[in-house]
Amino acid sequence: MSNIFKKEIAFTNVPSIKAKTLRINLNPDIYGTFSEIGAGQETSAHFFRSGGASGTIAKAMSAYDKDFSDAIYGIEEDGRYVTQSRLKKMLAHEMENMDNRISREKHPDRLFFSYANTVATIDFSKRYKGHGWIGIRYQLDPKQKELNEIILHIRFKQNEARLQQETLGIVGVNLIYGAFYKYDKPRKLLKYLYDHIDKDTVEIDMVNFSGPNFAEVDNRLMSLQLVKNDMTDAVMFGPDGNNLLPATILYKKNILALRGSFRPVTKVNMDMFKKSYEIFIREPSVEEENTVVIFEITLSNLRASGEIDEQDFMDRAELLCSLGHTVMISKFQEYFKLVEYFSNYTKSKIGLTMGVNNLVDIFDEKYYRHLSGGILEAFGKLFFKDLKVYLYPMRNEETGQIMTSNTIKVHPRMKELYKFFKYNGKVMDIIDYDPEILHVFSRDVLKKIINGEEGWESVLPEGIAEIIKKKKLFIRKPIEEQQEKV
Repeated sequence: MSNIFKKEIAFTNVPSIKAKTLRINLNPDIYGTFSEIGAGQETSAHFFRSGGASGTIAKAMSAYDKDFSDAIYGIEEDGRYVTQSRLKKMLAHEMENMDNRISREKHPDRLFFSYANTVATIDFSKRYKGHGWIGIRYQLDPKQKELNEIILHIRFKQNEARLQQETLGIVGVNLIYGAFYKYDKPRKLLKYLYDHIDKDTVEIDMVNFSGPNFAEVDNRLMSLQLVKNDMTDAVMFGPDGNNLLPATILYKKNILALRGSFRPVTKVNMDMFKKSYEIFIREPSVEEENTVVIFEITLSNLRASGEIDEQDFMDRAELLCSLGHTVMISKFQEYFKLVEYFSNYTKSKIGLTMGVNNLVDIFDEKYYRHLSGGILEAFGKLFFKDLKVYLYPMRNEETGQIMTSNTIKVHPRMKELYKFFKYNGKVMDIIDYDPEILHVFSRDVLKKIINGEEGWESVLPEGIAEIIKKKKLFIRKPIEEQQEKV
C-alpha cells in the first residue's frame, strides 16, 4: 500500500472542498508548491483557508507580471503564456526547486508535488470566455525518480471573471485531491473534477496522464470519457496515442475531415482520403503546409446496444493511429454541427469527404425536425462557410450503376435545393477512384473477422491485417475482461 494512506483521518465518500484540502493538509507526507498565473491564487487559497497548510505548502506564488514570469520560467517561442508548454515549464521548474532545497535525509517520507495553472479569464468586452491549462507533477512514493503527471485544458463558460476564478480554484482542488487519492481510478478521477461545480460552468477538452502510476492508462480512452461524460463536445488524439487540444490543431487551418466507422479501416477509406486530399490541396485558397486531415468518428457510431463499446473504440483507434492519422471523437451526429465546430477555430477552407449514402442522408429532412428553421437552417450553417463536399462514388448492388453526384436520388422536395448547392460548386465528385474496391464495405470485412472467415486481408491497407491478427482486434472479449483496467 502506498505511503500516502498512512497517518490520516477518515472522510466521507463525497467530501466537501474544505474536507478535501484538510485531508491533504493533515497528511504529514504531502508537500509541494503552488504556482498560478493569470487568475490569482485561487487553488492555494482553499488550502490556506482550511487550516494546517504550513505542513503542506512549501511555496505559493503568482508570477503575474509577464517580465517577472519570463525571468523565472523563460520566454516562450510564440510569446504566449496560456499554453501547455508554459505549464510544463512551471511544473518542471518548481519540482526541481523542491528537489534542490528540501533535504531527503531530513524528510525521507515526503511526497513532493508541483501544482500549476496558467489561465486567461474572460476579457473586458466579453468576446472571449477564457481558458487555461492546469496540471500537477507529483510522487506517490518518495523513492520514485520518474514522476506522475496529469495535465488538462479547460474552457470557461461563465460570463464573470470572479466566477471563473472561483471555478478554477475548485477544479484545482479536485485535481490535486484526485491525483493523490483517486489515481488508481483515473476515469472516476475525471468525473470527480466536477465535484461541487456544474458542467455548464467549465469544459474540459483535453487531458493526459503520464508517469509510473499511469503506465496502464491509455489516454485515448481517457479522451473518450470526456465526450462520453458530457465534459466536452469533441476530443482529438494523435498517432502517438496522446490527446491533443483541438483548438491548437485546428486554429486557422484548412481542414479536410473524413467521417466513418473505420471498423476496420479499409482500402476504400484510404482511397477516399488520398484522392480527396489531392483535390483539396489544389484548391486556390489552400496551402498544404497549413492543412490538417481529421479522421472523425461520431459518438453515436461507437454505441452498441445503447452503450459505448470501449474495446471496439480502442480497436479502431489502434488501426488509425498505426496509419499515422489524427483522430477526432465528437458528439456531432449532423454534419452541420461538425462544420460549426470547425468554424469556431478557422475561417479557412473546410472539406468534407463522404460517400454517396452520407450525402443522401444530409438531404433527408427527418434529421432537422428539431431545428426551428428545419433543413434550411442546417444548410445555412453547413454551406455558408467556405466548405466543399468531396464525393466518393458507390456502385449500386442491384443495377451495377456507379452512383455519383449526377445520379444520386434525393427526396423530390429536396431536388431543387440539391441542385442549388451542386451547381454552385459545393459538391465535387472524386473521379480518379479505384473501381476495383467499390465492393468493399467495412461491415462485411468485420463480419468475416468475427466469424473467422478468410479472404478479408487483401481489402485492408498494408499492415492492418497483421495488426488485427496479432492483437486479435474486433473479437469481442468476455465482459469481465472489458471492465476498467485503469
